[in-house]
Amino acid sequence: MLVPIRCFTCGYPIARFWDEYKRRVSNGEEPGNVLDSLGIKRYCCRRMFISTHEYMDEFLIYFRPQEVKETGIRQFYKETETKRTRRRES
Repeated sequence: MLVPIRCFTCGYPIARFWDEYKRRVSNGEEPGNVLDSLGIKRYCCRRMFISTHEYMDEFLIYFRPQEVKETGIRQFYKETETKRTRRRES
């Protein structure tokens, strides 16, 4: 899922805060405190941040036709499985 540009309920533009939110939460800050400091007060907008998960990287593992043509199907799936297990371990 891509990051929503606006809140689905109220229409407030929230995409500009996504990079900062993601960076700070990955550094260990509490999501609620981050949203408070960014000035996101409405619960509908807060829901957009808390419930959004970026799936694009996970989807791209399964669809890279150019790589499949270049390396061969078996090698491609072997590398894909290796990437998937590394992601689970971290």
